[in-house]
Amino acid sequence: MKRRQFDPLVIHSSNNAISPFPKHSHTYYEMFYINEGSGVHIINNNQIAYQSGDLFLISPEDEHYLAIDIHTYYTLIRFTDQFFNSDSLPSPQTHLNLSPEDIMRYKLFKEIKITFDEPCKAVLKSIIQNILSFSEVTGAANSPFLYYQILSIFGLIQQATIRLNPRFDNRSPGKEELISYIHQHIYEPEKIQIKDIAAHFNIAPSYFSSWFKRNFEISYRDYINGYRTKLIEMRVGTNKLTLRQIAAEFGFTDVSHLSNYFKKKTNTNASDYRKQV
Repeated sequence: MKRRQFDPLVIHSSNNAISPFPKHSHTYYEMFYINEGSGVHIINNNQIAYQSGDLFLISPEDEHYLAIDIHTYYTLIRFTDQFFNSDSLPSPQTHLNLSPEDIMRYKLFKEIKITFDEPCKAVLKSIIQNILSFSEVTGAANSPFLYYQILSIFGLIQQATIRLNPRFDNRSPGKEELISYIHQHIYEPEKIQIKDIAAHFNIAPSYFSSWFKRNFEISYRDYINGYRTKLIEMRVGTNKLTLRQIAAEFGFTDVSHLSNYFKKKTNTNASDYRKQV
C-alpha cells in the first residue's frame, strides 16, 4: 500500500495501543518521532526496538510499520520534495553537508537507531513540541518558523551521523562530507573507487590514499573494508536476506565471492556465522 500526500508539509500526531497501520510505503518523506511508549519499528524488514525520544526517517523507497508493546504516542512530520525548494527561503545546503532528501535516504539509518547524545536529545524533544504547537496555527505549513525548526532537526541528525564513527570526531567540514559520501555510497562500489571519489572531491587520485591516511589515521582500503564488513555482518546476522541478496546488494559477483570476502575478514564462514547468531 502506497500512501499519498500532495501538500508540501503535514504535521500529525497519534496515540495508539495497537499498531495503527499495516506495512506500507509513501510518496513523501516522513520523520517518525516517538513521544512516549515502546515497541519495535520494522523498516525494510529490519527490526529496531524503539522508546521515547527515538526518531526514524522514512523515504519513498522504504516500507515500514510498528509493533507496539506499550501504548505509543508519536509525531509524524511529512514533507514532499517541494518543501525544501522554496524561492523565498535559504537552501538547506547552506547549513547541511547533504540534502534533506539524501539524509532521509541514508541507508544505515534504516538498519540501526539514530542515537542522540545530550543535550541534543532534549533539544530534539523541544523542537518536536514547538512544531506540534505551531502546526495548529492557520497557514503554518508555509511558515518560515516551521521550515527552520525542521531544518534544525536535520542539523541534529548530522551531528548524530558524525558520532557514528568516533575515530573522526573533530574533523573539518570537508572531511565530514567525505565520510558522509562514503557511507551514502557504500552499496555502490563503482562510486567509491579511488579514481572516482578523488575526482568527486577534486583530489588527485595519486595523492588521495596518502591524504586519507594522514587525515584519518587509517588507510582508505581498511576503512572501506571495515565499514562494509560491519554492514555485511549485520545483514548476515539478521537472517532476513539470503546470501545471494546480500552479495547483489554489496556488488559482489556471486555468493562465492561474498563468502570468500566474509571469511577473509572475519575468519568465519557466512553460513556458520548466521547459525551462531
